[in-house]
Amino acid sequence: MAQLTEEHQSLWRMKNYYIQDASQCQQCREFWEKMQKDKEEHVKEITALLKKHMQ
Repeated sequence: MAQLTEEHQSLWRMKNYYIQDASQCQQCREFWEKMQKDKEEHVKEITALLKKHMQ
């Protein structure tokens, strides 16, 4: 659960700060958008794993 919280917080920062801050640099923006997709996948995987073990 703690790691899921960390991933969500990191994802929130990317969406609300990092991508916006990188708006002037296409390379940086693309990097943060890729990282956002990776984090979203991590959140899905951890959530699925937790659901499996909580049944």
